[in-house]
Amino acid sequence: MSLFQRAHEIVQAKANKALDAAEKPDEMLDLSYEQMLDQITQVRRSLVAIAASRKQIELQEQQLQHSVAHLDDQARAALSQGNEDLAREALSRKAAAQGQIDGMEPQHQQLTAQEASLERTLAALQSKVNNFRTQKEVLKAQYTAASAMSSVDESAAGISGTIGDSGAEVQRAQDKIAAMQARAGALDELLQSGVLEDVGGDTDDIQKELDEAGSAAEVDKELAALKTRIGPGSSPPELTSS
Repeated sequence: MSLFQRAHEIVQAKANKALDAAEKPDEMLDLSYEQMLDQITQVRRSLVAIAASRKQIELQEQQLQHSVAHLDDQARAALSQGNEDLAREALSRKAAAQGQIDGMEPQHQQLTAQEASLERTLAALQSKVNNFRTQKEVLKAQYTAASAMSSVDESAAGISGTIGDSGAEVQRAQDKIAAMQARAGALDELLQSGVLEDVGGDTDDIQKELDEAGSAAEVDKELAALKTRIGPGSSPPELTSS
């Protein structure tokens, strides 16, 4: 699995709240980018070191080649003067210098090959870093958007829950008011029908006299009717207390 695929999956998982909070995609991408930059820095340092070694060998080869050419001239000059021993010594030193040149050539070729390989590696890393930097910013933007959407969803869910609770409270208040109205209406009907007395009301003195007068008239009416049924000659019975 590539780093980009991993980062993409992390963004998706974060949007679905399935990612552990300790692993943040944006921080992971930035860390990976820094590690890639460190790799490029290391490759550049190695490239500089190898290039310096190659250059040093080339300078040594140039010096030895100058020595070879100079010793060859000295051998010719000594031989032209009839000094064969001196000419032989110059040629011997020339051969030694040429041997050093020949011994350095494999090292020079090896350093040149390593330098070329590191240059190709550096170019590939640089291209990879450039592509990663672009994709990193895209993925970070996606992660930011996903986080924002998640926050909005959580806020919306909280608002919906609050609205739901408020609706339930309003309904309970309406039910309570309706119950109180029904109770008040029932009490009013009972009071009007006479089933319940209005204990809070006071009867004034005039009403009491009117009530008593009505009761006395009813008694007199019943007494007259009773006298008519009994007749004038009957003696009334004695009243006894029970």
